[in-house]
Amino acid sequence: MDSQARMRGLLAGEPVDRLPAQPLVMQLAARHAGIDYNDYVADGRRLAEAQMSMADEYGIDCLMQCSDPARELIDIAGGDDSSVEWAESGPAIVESRALVLDKRHLGELRVPDPLAPGRMLDRIESIEIMREAAGSGASIVGWVEGPLALGAEMRGLSALMMDTYEDPGFIDELLDFTSQVACAYWKPQVEAGADTIGMSDAAASMMSPSHYERFIYPAQLRIIEDIRAHRPDVIIRLHMCGRTDDLLPTMLRLPVDIYELDFPVDLTHAREVLGPDKVILGNVSTVEEILTGTPEEVYAAAAECHRICGPMHIVGTGCEVPPETPPENLHALVAYARDHAPGDAPAD
Repeated sequence: MDSQARMRGLLAGEPVDRLPAQPLVMQLAARHAGIDYNDYVADGRRLAEAQMSMADEYGIDCLMQCSDPARELIDIAGGDDSSVEWAESGPAIVESRALVLDKRHLGELRVPDPLAPGRMLDRIESIEIMREAAGSGASIVGWVEGPLALGAEMRGLSALMMDTYEDPGFIDELLDFTSQVACAYWKPQVEAGADTIGMSDAAASMMSPSHYERFIYPAQLRIIEDIRAHRPDVIIRLHMCGRTDDLLPTMLRLPVDIYELDFPVDLTHAREVLGPDKVILGNVSTVEEILTGTPEEVYAAAAECHRICGPMHIVGTGCEVPPETPPENLHALVAYARDHAPGDAPAD
């Protein structure tokens, strides 16, 4: 069974041969390919080849386009990367040089054309390379920055947090703009061959439930409803780093297919809130288990996540697999998925 059929079968509640394995692999993929991470994020062909090599070596059930926080940001800035530091671990946002440090600058910005030369196009071309090389049955995960994540990258996280109290109207304008960017960006990725669109909103876990519902949820919903209206066949995967336990009742109202939950989340609580029919991905600790644990501990952690989640589950880590992860630990994670069908969850 190919990886896309496995995913679609699981989402439909149909019998599949085994659990999918979809850990979030970025820096490790570059290290596996023997290339600098900045070359990985800046060259779509290298990214595609590294992802396909990882999938071949480990049996991972998707090819991942998530890479860094500055694709949309740099294109919004017209190719100017002055608000970014090209660190060893990839582009990082420098808040003191944020693109919208002056709030008045927001009104001068325009939603970039994803098909114009730039970093957004590089991802689209990478998807085309993956689809041609991997074939129609591969699951390719395109990616967009969530509205809050992109807003924080444009404004600076500290300033944005203060704005939620001092200038909520500006936050509405900012998130309206960032949701427009995401709506413009998912479409050409799907047309290029992505069957799944992932959306990350990393800073959302730092928001209170009331602020999440007031500011972030409506913007996320606009993006997801746009995908649903135009391409209901596309799989939607939501990733929000950190502890999102208190946000789950509102997240439940988002019409997404996959909730990718970070390891700080109480998985038992999450399953209770989301109910038995929502697909949960991840929750294996990227520190205590995948990075510093033994293969036996990784395998046992994957089993515990499966036990709690039940059959509607995708094996994976809570967040990005660290680049220093021992190969045998990632093999152990995927081995659990390979050894178990969805209905084979361990008993309580």
